[in-house]
Amino acid sequence: MQTSHRLLTLAFATLVTIAALAQAHEYTLGALHIGHPWARATAQGQRVGGAYLEIDNRGPADRLLAVRGEVSEAQQLHSMALQGNVMHMREVDAVDVPAGAKVKLEPGGLHIMLVGLKAPLAAGSSFPLTLKFEKAGEVKVEVKVESGMPAGHDMKH
Repeated sequence: MQTSHRLLTLAFATLVTIAALAQAHEYTLGALHIGHPWARATAQGQRVGGAYLEIDNRGPADRLLAVRGEVSEAQQLHSMALQGNVMHMREVDAVDVPAGAKVKLEPGGLHIMLVGLKAPLAAGSSFPLTLKFEKAGEVKVEVKVESGMPAGHDMKH
């Protein structure tokens, strides 16, 4: 009985690990490590969406200058900030990535705005984006569409 319980526990742990690895994805461009690009699923007729990721810079300072993709008519770098009781969002020219720092593009903060979505973002699907950095160059990432907020991503308040 104990042996079968241990085997079931081991099998379950293996499946959980495989599922976690399937969700995690990262990309490397020189000293830049881009972790888990994701977007939240959108509703039918919704014309805007957001894409999020983390940049871990293990080298000299750099800047994210632009994002390109076919999923929407335009891709813009945006910031959000709470001023008083009002949330303000604005387009930014670039996102600084300081030397030795991690920069999170996340809901409620810096993010990639997908303007003029060509189709709804469906949970379980994915789409490519190309990130252009000032020094490191360009890297193509695959953005996974998820139904909610991924584990470990807390929205800023």
